[in-house]
Amino acid sequence: MGRRLGIIVNPIAGMGGRVGLKGSDGADILCRARALGAEPQAAARCLRALRRLVAEADCAILAGPGAMGAEVAMAAGLAADIVGTCGAPASCPGDTRRTARRMAEVGVDLILFAGGDGTARDVAGAVGLGVPILGVPTGVKMHSAVFANSPEAAGAVAAELLRGGPGRTRLREAEVMDLDEAAFRQGQVVARLFGMAMVPDAGRGLQSAKAPAMPHDEDALEALARRLARDWPANRLLVLGCGTTTRRIKRAMGFDGSLLGVDAVLGGQPVALDMSERDLLHQMQAHPDAAILVSPTGGQGFLFGRGNQQISAEALRRAGRANILVVAGARKLLGLDPCVLHVDTGDVAVDEMLAGHIAVHTAPGRRMMMKLVGNDR
Repeated sequence: MGRRLGIIVNPIAGMGGRVGLKGSDGADILCRARALGAEPQAAARCLRALRRLVAEADCAILAGPGAMGAEVAMAAGLAADIVGTCGAPASCPGDTRRTARRMAEVGVDLILFAGGDGTARDVAGAVGLGVPILGVPTGVKMHSAVFANSPEAAGAVAAELLRGGPGRTRLREAEVMDLDEAAFRQGQVVARLFGMAMVPDAGRGLQSAKAPAMPHDEDALEALARRLARDWPANRLLVLGCGTTTRRIKRAMGFDGSLLGVDAVLGGQPVALDMSERDLLHQMQAHPDAAILVSPTGGQGFLFGRGNQQISAEALRRAGRANILVVAGARKLLGLDPCVLHVDTGDVAVDEMLAGHIAVHTAPGRRMMMKLVGNDR
């Protein structure tokens, strides 16, 4: 057991997602999230990664104190040496940076962290290119290319690196993005390259950095939006996800909608804007035949689990696979590497229900069949 793994958990990461707050950075936002009924997700998702890891590799464990890693290591049956500090009642970015820095000083082969882009920035900023890092996707904003596709993929990728002897596992540099969360909540994506980090060269196990929309798809998507607006049944609820492609459809239906939120339309009129998970489930209870329309993230190919956590596993279970519509530009789909779509709902059974092939509408009367993969790689 010569290899050593560091574990850092941001216990509040992702709490704002299902309640529609588009992040959890800042004490005021965290208070709002809790008031709206948000619950922590990071520990449970990190535990899924660790269970996969312990089934495939054996290593020494260093963990952040308490909720920053030690608790989830214990839940996975791992004995851990405690490293770093944790403030009360929850960790802060300074705790993450100090813990990561100390792990680098003590010596670890990989830092596995659970969080979003903010946590990625803190860990990468502390260790630079000196220690490989790998993210268990937990936050709302995950535009950086240091995250695995799912918790299980994170565990598998970490195990693969830890099984290999020194120098046997290839590493590569990956982008860490710095996103302005305040602007994000106002419907603006203001992102810049924060820096680079070393990650395991795991191919399909890791997500790509988010890419912008491709202009060559504009005319086809505009025509498709007009067709959907014209032909959608007036008595059937349509739930529209986040992003520029779905906003194009909202505008074709006669309202601006929310760029980074989830909206609902009935009879050609918006009935709910920027919904939380609770709002969405309420609408679906009133309209059991509702359909959910989404577009994958550019460059990453995620349909669910990246920025649209309001469309929860429960909402997808109620809708059923047949009532999920996917819209995207053909060039956007062909630009994915690998050319597959992903889901990471947090519910293994729902991920498996969604897996398979799905038709993606690219223009009026045109579809592309895409493979949709669940919670592994």
